[in-house]
Amino acid sequence: MVDENQELFTTLYAQRLFFLVASDVKGMKFQPIGRTEARMMLENRLRNLRRTGQSQEYDQLQSVFQRTFQ
Repeated sequence: MVDENQELFTTLYAQRLFFLVASDVKGMKFQPIGRTEARMMLENRLRNLRRTGQSQEYDQLQSVFQRTFQ
């Protein structure tokens, strides 16, 4: 989860294509985003998780972040 009602997905092939999926009462919206934007969104989410003390979710997301961007 990147934000409330938003998830970030990537393709399995080379993890170069990212998609932001937002859901609301009208349905789901798919928006392609670039690698840099996806990285910034995850960095912001990691900061928020660390600040709020959600260590288990932070550790899981940090692991995904490391595999995807480094």
